[in-house]
Amino acid sequence: MTPKHLGQTSALPASPDEAVLDYVPNPRPGSLYCVRFAAPEFTSLCPVTAQPDFAHLVIDYAPAETIVESKSLKLFLGSFRNHAAFHEDCTVGIGERLVAEMKPQWLRIGGYWYPRGGIPIDVFWQSGLAPEGLWVPDQGVAGYRGRG
Repeated sequence: MTPKHLGQTSALPASPDEAVLDYVPNPRPGSLYCVRFAAPEFTSLCPVTAQPDFAHLVIDYAPAETIVESKSLKLFLGSFRNHAAFHEDCTVGIGERLVAEMKPQWLRIGGYWYPRGGIPIDVFWQSGLAPEGLWVPDQGVAGYRGRG
């Protein structure tokens, strides 16, 4: 389980499929805790118009045996910059890939997308119910209100 990216120079992957996510042993095995990653400047492309789409992603998870290494996650998320997909596909796909590879006790992702065609689209996915006793704070992202 040697990380590919940690301490190395790593180029931005050309696509999410080419991105390699690194996982390291959970430093607090047996402890129930929540990890949060916020990506307030996530970008992808509209699959119809090829125009850029912007989102604020919030990923919360309760680790099991491993945790995701943050540099590899940053590169993975950055690989969507030139990836054409609908908001639902990006948001749910990120959550499903992390769950499939990392196998956390629980994971949720909120995709708070900025308006496309005048309508903001928010997408939420989770792997199941949060473990009993896990403190899961509100994701803290207000609904889109425009300027004012």
